[in-house]
Amino acid sequence: MMRDLIAKLPKDLPVLIAGPTASGKSALALAIAEAQGGVIVNADASQVYDCWRVLTARPSAEEEARAPHHLYGHIPYDAPYSTGHWLREVTPLLSGARPIIVGGTGLYFGALTEGLADIPDTPPEVRAQADALDLGKMLAALDRETLQRIDVANRARVQRAWEVQHATGQPLSHWQDQTRDPVLGPGAFAGVVMDSPKEWLTPRIAARFDQMLKGGALEEARAMLDRHNPALPSCRAIGVAEALAVVRGEMDHEAAVERATIATRQYAKRQRTWFRSRMAEWHWISSPAMVEA
Repeated sequence: MMRDLIAKLPKDLPVLIAGPTASGKSALALAIAEAQGGVIVNADASQVYDCWRVLTARPSAEEEARAPHHLYGHIPYDAPYSTGHWLREVTPLLSGARPIIVGGTGLYFGALTEGLADIPDTPPEVRAQADALDLGKMLAALDRETLQRIDVANRARVQRAWEVQHATGQPLSHWQDQTRDPVLGPGAFAGVVMDSPKEWLTPRIAARFDQMLKGGALEEARAMLDRHNPALPSCRAIGVAEALAVVRGEMDHEAAVERATIATRQYAKRQRTWFRSRMAEWHWISSPAMVEA
């Protein structure tokens, strides 16, 4: 099935591959690159940071040697990075070798294919205020329209909306309504979504985090012990808190796997909901069939 899909892809268009975490997106992107050429471009907000390779399931060094990869691990752990930053970095890559853009961050794909509002940068003092607030207080301050558009369980998205409203005096929904034209409009790309049934994905998630802890994630967490700051987006990646807890002796391996699996499963559910609402016209494929092909 993977070979059939690849053969049907238009070779003159960028390929965009979205899907929940652990659904096999990166394997498909690498297969396309090896079969048809092109460069693989990251569209995952956690994989841009240099501090986590294993813990965010970035491509391994061996996989990166098989095809060119861009926008992976290129941002320091404490550097500001937004959807706007990503869009500015990915746009020049569209004019080179055929890009295969892969990841699970729906906002990145939305900015690329639907357009992005030109929102002013958040002043550092406003971000510091937001860092000190709890999720409930930020949610209470947001307008109804913004609440309907964002993932209210994702602190980073809620905080971004609060910062925009507090810094500009206008809600995020106002700025989103001023959206510029997309870089890749309809017909300018081939969009693929990995469709991953919960009963298939959940055991994969658990097995993957277990392998992460055994395969280098604890070493990454140990290296970040003195620099860890839960207010930083890089330190909010799923699994970071659990790996740090194991390193500190506050949690055993099995409990860490269980807690991270629950958090990842909840995140995957939110991803699926977002993809279904915003990518219904993309080509949906079965993850189990693709991985087993």
